[in-house]
Amino acid sequence: MASRVLFSVMATVLGVVCRGPGSCHLAPASRGQGARLSAVAALAFILGLPSASADPQSDPQAGPRAVIELFTSQGCSACPAADKLMSELQSVPSFIPLTLAIDYWDILGWKDTLALPGHTRRQRAYAQMRGDRDIYTPQAVVNGVAQAIGSDLKEIEGAVAQSYVNNAPLSVPVKVTIADGNIAVTVPARDNDPASEIWLCPVSGQVSVDIARGENRGHTMTYTNVVRRWIKLGAWDGRSETTVTVPVDAVKGEGVDAFAVLVQSGTSKQPGAIVGASLTPLKSAVP
Repeated sequence: MASRVLFSVMATVLGVVCRGPGSCHLAPASRGQGARLSAVAALAFILGLPSASADPQSDPQAGPRAVIELFTSQGCSACPAADKLMSELQSVPSFIPLTLAIDYWDILGWKDTLALPGHTRRQRAYAQMRGDRDIYTPQAVVNGVAQAIGSDLKEIEGAVAQSYVNNAPLSVPVKVTIADGNIAVTVPARDNDPASEIWLCPVSGQVSVDIARGENRGHTMTYTNVVRRWIKLGAWDGRSETTVTVPVDAVKGEGVDAFAVLVQSGTSKQPGAIVGASLTPLKSAVP
C-alpha cells in the first residue's frame, strides 16, 4: 500500500536520457522549476523525511535516509537536467546527493574536468552486483542497491522505496568528530549487520564549469557535492565499535568544503548496500 501511495503522489519529471552512443532519445517534457521543487518536498514528506526547514540537530531521529550517487558527464547532453535535480535534492537534509563524474564520454569531444576513472569502475561494479549490467548517464544509484534515471524524480522516488524492501540502508549511525587536526569516524557495534568498508570522500559543494566543446558546448554547468577522491579509512566487522581517524590536511583540497563518510557492505570491487553515511562541512575543522 505504501509503495502505491509513493508512486501515485509524485509527478513524473523526465529529461533527455542517454544510454549509449547514438541512443539518446527525448523523454516526455519536464515540468517547471516550481513543480519539481514541490515534488521534492512531497517526496521528503511521504518518506518521513524532515523538510528543508527542519533542524537535524534538534531532531534525534533526523539522519540520512538516502545516499544518491549521480553518475554524470559534462559530455552528455542528457545530463544537465539530472545535474540540476541534484542541487534541488540537496535542499532535503536527509538526502546525501553526490556527483560522480565518469570519463567514458570524453570520446565525444570534451574531456570531463571532474571525472575520475574510479567512478567509471564503481558504476560498472554496481551494475554487475545488481545483475542488470545497466550502465548509462545520467544514472542515479540509491543507497548502493537501486538505480534510476538521474533526471527522473519519480524513478528516484521508486529507487529510494525499493532500496528499503530487502535491505536496511543507513540504519547504522555514523559519528564524526573533528579535534586536534584529525577527523575521527566512529561506527558502533550492531547485531546482524554485514562486514563493511568505511570510506571518506572529500567533496566540493558547488562547482561551475564552462564547457567549450562536445554536446554541451557553450553552456556553463553547475555540479553539486562533487566527489574529488576516495579515502579508505578501514573496515567494520559489524560486531564491535570501530573508530578510525584521518588528518584534516589529508581531506583538504582545491574547492573541497565538506566530506562524506560512507559505510558500505561488500568491497569497492563488489559494493553492496550503504549501511551508514554522513555529510560534514569541512569548516567544522576550522577553529
